[in-house]
Amino acid sequence: MVDYTVTVYTGDIANAGTFNNVYIKLVGTDGESKQTWLTSYIWNLSFIRGAVSSCTVSCPVSIGKLVLIEIEQHPLIFFTDSWFPAKMEVKSPEGDTYNFPIYRWITDNEVHRFREGTALRVFEDDHPLGKYSRDQELEEREEDYRWDVYLEGIPHSMRSEGPFDLPYEVQFSYIKSTEFLSTAATGLSDLQLTGLSESTENWPDMDTIHRVSCSKLTDISEYVQKHWKEDTFFGYQFLNGLNPMLIQRCSVLPINFPVSDDMVSFGCHRSLADEIKKGNIFLCDYKRLDGLKTNTINGKKQYLMAPLVLLHKTPDDEMVPIAIQLKQTPADDNPIFFPTDSEYDWLTVKIFVRSADFNEHQLNVHLLRTHLLAEVFAVSLLRNMPMVHPLYKLLVPHTRYTLQINNLARSSLISKTGVFTKFAASGGKGVKTLLKRSLSSVTYRSLCIPDDIADRGLGDVPNFYYRDDGLKLWDIIHRFVQGVLSFYYKNDTEVQKDSELQKWISDIFEHGFLSQAGTGIPEIFTTVAELVKFVTMVIFTCSGQHSAVNAGQFDYAGWMPNNPLTLQCPPPTTKGTTSEASMMKTLPAVNATVQGMSTVWLLSRQSTDSVFLGQYPVDHFSEKMPCKLMEDFQGELQVLSEAIADRNNNLKVPYTYLDPKVVENSVAL
Repeated sequence: MVDYTVTVYTGDIANAGTFNNVYIKLVGTDGESKQTWLTSYIWNLSFIRGAVSSCTVSCPVSIGKLVLIEIEQHPLIFFTDSWFPAKMEVKSPEGDTYNFPIYRWITDNEVHRFREGTALRVFEDDHPLGKYSRDQELEEREEDYRWDVYLEGIPHSMRSEGPFDLPYEVQFSYIKSTEFLSTAATGLSDLQLTGLSESTENWPDMDTIHRVSCSKLTDISEYVQKHWKEDTFFGYQFLNGLNPMLIQRCSVLPINFPVSDDMVSFGCHRSLADEIKKGNIFLCDYKRLDGLKTNTINGKKQYLMAPLVLLHKTPDDEMVPIAIQLKQTPADDNPIFFPTDSEYDWLTVKIFVRSADFNEHQLNVHLLRTHLLAEVFAVSLLRNMPMVHPLYKLLVPHTRYTLQINNLARSSLISKTGVFTKFAASGGKGVKTLLKRSLSSVTYRSLCIPDDIADRGLGDVPNFYYRDDGLKLWDIIHRFVQGVLSFYYKNDTEVQKDSELQKWISDIFEHGFLSQAGTGIPEIFTTVAELVKFVTMVIFTCSGQHSAVNAGQFDYAGWMPNNPLTLQCPPPTTKGTTSEASMMKTLPAVNATVQGMSTVWLLSRQSTDSVFLGQYPVDHFSEKMPCKLMEDFQGELQVLSEAIADRNNNLKVPYTYLDPKVVENSVAL
């Protein structure tokens, strides 16, 4: 007889343990063991939460190199309770140790097969039972993770009846669920806004807004309150605020934005053409909002403009607005406004721009380009990649909680009764229209920050911290991905013949980008380099990019006048007609304001079980090389984090959203 020592690690998460009888069978290249009851001298405590227990499986002779294990549990008395085994290790009589990553809930008494941790691509998986278990796993996944069409013309989602209909392994943890529900339920009281959520009145003055906005100030939200009227801060936000994705260098003025030299002044006899030629003029064009059907809130029609904003980089390296046109079509009742106009003309016009930016940011930059695409990446991965595939091991940490948070977004934010639908200017029919328009603008290059920055002509803009930190983070991720994938794919031919890999990208092209070849998204992978770049984009989108457009929501939108989700009055059509009173009537009503504040408060709150970029509490890889590459990855992220902290020490407004210490591994919020 020969003995195999089996060590079982039960997950250290809420309700992970079981008192069921657990059985195991070892399957090797030369045979298999009998089904063996896993027990030890501590018996019913063997599989409690966080437990590590060892047992012996005996065989008449060696069964060769281990391929997989079969696990089955049976109720101790009347019912089967759930069990979350993290992993198992098996030490063979030859002295070899085999790792079996599991990290899944076992909720029934069926046979569950788990492969040895060494990554295997489909074309090298030659053991008959191994291939059978691989095919069976994918058949089950295709049933569990089904595509659905939430809205025609936008990326497809995962079909489910609600968050608790999702497979257990992609649901929130107990900690995440408890904290998220608590924050959602107590948001108004946490912000001391209880009693205001039903008020349809207008704000009487700015002092009143100040008083109700001071209970949960962050350092940045306090700065926003003090400086939101300033042109320099208005311009700064296009680079380092919630939406750094719209600004671009202006080489030619749009024909529908007729700004001329006699309208703007730069001093020293410099003309607009001179400044354009020097690369000092920048444009933000909200054309996707043009003609959007706006919401009705509290019985009042709401207003959302599609502005064009011209900005100038001053000799002091500040970005300031020099001209704003609120509608796309030039007309007598659509004047171009300038900083030299009256105080409330200029401030009101900037408020309309900030409201347009809020709606563009939330639906295009945040929801579509991070949440919805991350869901496509996740569903395609979970449908097409078995756990033993190297790409599954690399990418599954970047899918954590994404499917449930998106499910909640569809039910609580953009549903018929959702907060965004009820209180945002673009809520309702506008959501569908804007999402469809936005998808048509999503290209592969726009999702890859080095290409996007180059295409927008922003490579040398000073004080652009989103670009600086983002490019460094992209490079670190790219080196890590290149190291891991080059370890498994030695040449382009191996990429081309990996049918599971090709099905993954094919699903993404079809369900994420609706088979639109013009996006530049690859339909197939032909080279290792193509694969590395695409996987880098996926990880960056799910981690850094989401953090950049999500983490600062309360910082910048907690002070409503800086980011109003809707506006109640039309914009001025002639100059000199605005006042403080007209501006206050234009701002959103009390209930819309506090609902918006509560929502951005919720969406900015990380849970205590957050997993940050570079952290891998789940051991999917067994080979030494990818594990070493993970250590190197963590080291580079630490160096970047320290550099960001040093730089921020000298900034009035620190830029922290791409600091690896606060960037979550996945779209989890």
